[in-house]
Amino acid sequence: MGSQKAPIAVARGDGIGPEIMQATLDILEASGAQLETHEVEIGEKCYLKGCLSGIEPETWETIRNTKAFLKAPITTPQGGGFKSLNVTVRTTLGLYANVRPAVSYAPFVETKHPNMNVVIVRENEEDLYAGIEYRQTPEVYQSLKLITRPGSEKIIRYAFEYAQQQGRKKVTCFTKDNIMKISDGLFHETYEEIAKEYPDIESEHWIIDIGTAKLADTPEAFDVIVLPNLYGDILSDVAAQISGSVGLAGSANIGDHGAMFEAIHGSAPRRAGQNVANPSGIILGSVLMLVYLEQMQAATTVHNAWLRTIEDGVHTYDIFKEGKSTEKVGTKEFAKAVIDRLGKSPEKLTPVSYHEHDIKKHKSQAMETINVTRDLVGIDVFVFDKETAENFQKKLINRNYGSFDLKMITNRGAKIYPDGHPETFCVDHWRCRFVAKESTKQTQRDLASLIMQLAEEGFDIIKTENLYNFDGKPAYSSAEG
Repeated sequence: MGSQKAPIAVARGDGIGPEIMQATLDILEASGAQLETHEVEIGEKCYLKGCLSGIEPETWETIRNTKAFLKAPITTPQGGGFKSLNVTVRTTLGLYANVRPAVSYAPFVETKHPNMNVVIVRENEEDLYAGIEYRQTPEVYQSLKLITRPGSEKIIRYAFEYAQQQGRKKVTCFTKDNIMKISDGLFHETYEEIAKEYPDIESEHWIIDIGTAKLADTPEAFDVIVLPNLYGDILSDVAAQISGSVGLAGSANIGDHGAMFEAIHGSAPRRAGQNVANPSGIILGSVLMLVYLEQMQAATTVHNAWLRTIEDGVHTYDIFKEGKSTEKVGTKEFAKAVIDRLGKSPEKLTPVSYHEHDIKKHKSQAMETINVTRDLVGIDVFVFDKETAENFQKKLINRNYGSFDLKMITNRGAKIYPDGHPETFCVDHWRCRFVAKESTKQTQRDLASLIMQLAEEGFDIIKTENLYNFDGKPAYSSAEG
């Protein structure tokens, strides 16, 4: 281990955050980790000062000038348009890969899955977590789901590189592309393309619902799982809980220019100040940080001491079980127990050993430019109207729309024209699809003329979505979804 200390940014957070962070910092100092800490204030206090992002502008510079960011949980005030700080940090700093190991510690921590050792690799920057939302009518609210090819390529390649680096045998992809054929379909398609570059690693794909059921029932069937953002958030909590406790799980957020490390649980404000919180999640998050900083000896020492503490039955209230645990301790006492075991290894659980040659720094590759033809072929116009389906249709059909034909009307995705059904439940939000007449090339001016015509005829237009063909193939969902 070199003598030069690695500068890290440290945020003590809210709720139980200051207690579990102090416990972790005490362990890191006692382990001999070479760290130079720079404390920053984020979270609830910043929100309540009027900073909607939860982080002051000058704090970014501190984080940028350090090699890693160790963050305790924070509290986001309810309502008021406050944005998730976790999402802000991940997207602002380009921390595209969220890595969350879920390991069982049987028989010392109760679990139905004693042989579980799964790593969730979650895309961190896009999907529904882009936070682009609108209220469009009195009855309809919208969130935009954004899946990109570059974002999908980065996270999927990271998952395969991680598996290769860690000696893991399989990478599984979860999506819902039987329903979201374009967005989730892109993620799945990209996965299949990249999997071919790693023939020594087994690959498979599951639909997210049955895949989640399989994970909850038989986690031993999985090794590394790569998923889009929302699914990854949900599944990583499921995986952590069935392995023993969400309170034991740490995570790494990795990008090309930095990294953030944290526990996966929240700030639990009702437990704050009681010296009862389990610091294990942030402790194991700090181990991932030490590995990232290439301080392998300290990472090995802390991790093995933590394993020995768990093995010795020294447990906080959340995992304490009569007959399995030997001592119920508070946050400070748990940290002291880990410190007392520094230099020791578990005798029944598998010891860990980190080595510098095991770590291969991986940066996302520049994406190849995709050359495709893109032809404008129509437009979906979304309209607010309280009319019944029958009366709304009458307003639109049998009219002259110039170079366009009215091809379809839907309500919440269900087709009501043509060939609609009277049983379909409708709200005040209508999608009207206009497609160019055969062999008529469309321009933005043509679309503007159509929209102007509809506006002049009294239609309350909420939004529009252009329809394109890419390489001659429709790049939009059909009436059947």
